[in-house]
Amino acid sequence: MPDKEYTLTMARYNLWQNESLLAAADSLSAAEREKDRGSFFGSIQQTLSHIYWGDMIWLSRFAGTQAPDGGIPESVALIESWDKFRDDRKVFDERILQWAHEVSPTWFEGDLGWFSGALGRDVTKPKKILVIQLFNHQTHHRGQIHAMLTSVGAKPDDTDVPFMPERFLRM
Repeated sequence: MPDKEYTLTMARYNLWQNESLLAAADSLSAAEREKDRGSFFGSIQQTLSHIYWGDMIWLSRFAGTQAPDGGIPESVALIESWDKFRDDRKVFDERILQWAHEVSPTWFEGDLGWFSGALGRDVTKPKKILVIQLFNHQTHHRGQIHAMLTSVGAKPDDTDVPFMPERFLRM
């Protein structure tokens, strides 16, 4: 089950993978990033926006940070400027890593409750499960983005955790 070390590893992995995907997406035109490719959230850009939204939602529940406005339907429309998004995403990834460094090992014990807009009701789950959800959600949708990018000839980095570059392991 997740603990502080798992959380740090996955926060580092998140930073690496987002850096890789955004660099690969930079090689595409805005039209190519915004083109509907038939994935669950449509385009590369909309899927990146949804991941960002999900990360902000979970960190708001875990650390009391600001939650984004809107629900899942609005989650695909957070990117108004590609350059600003790239900067904001990096800052937020560093915030996730900061939380992972600062979270107390005892935080992982017990449950967390919140109102789920997706389910339309209050939900309570073990914090350990919810930490898995944060990182699993990212990985799931980044896999979709990776496939969309490679299908148009962009070249994101490897995605295997054991091959994470050393510079991320020291963060």
